[in-house]
Amino acid sequence: MSAESVLGYLREHALLLATAESCTAGMIMALLAKVPGSGSLVECGYVVYSPEAKQRLLHVSPDTIERCNLTSVEVAEEMAVGALRDSPANVAVATTGVCGPDDIDGIPAGTVCFAWGFLHHGALRVSSEQRLFSGDRASVQHQAAVYALEQVTLRHQRLVETPR
Repeated sequence: MSAESVLGYLREHALLLATAESCTAGMIMALLAKVPGSGSLVECGYVVYSPEAKQRLLHVSPDTIERCNLTSVEVAEEMAVGALRDSPANVAVATTGVCGPDDIDGIPAGTVCFAWGFLHHGALRVSSEQRLFSGDRASVQHQAAVYALEQVTLRHQRLVETPR
């Protein structure tokens, strides 16, 4: 699925996107920004590496970081929620992980944790997932950014098809 098709889906469903990226380093936003007119469908993008930035800008709990590690679905979930907190966006995607080349704290290189947050019928719905990608650092970042975008549409479709 291309960035163009994701943006078309956002437009069709009146969705406004925010991103909170760590290991993908803004690549999700960069993929979207290549498409003319994307600015009307993308509200903001955070690139946050350090634990302090995640806490300060996205309100990730230091307890969650300490308990679960920076590379965890729990941190990704709090990043997605934080991206929606002070924004008119109604969908957010977040990434945190270890792109490589080396493992960190026993976490294999290529491990990426994702979260997608949706404001749907007045309720916040968050889903998350951890995946392992292969390849060098740039390849893992690109694969993760593309996957994160593809999942925005798939997870939103599941959400709207599920009875309240």
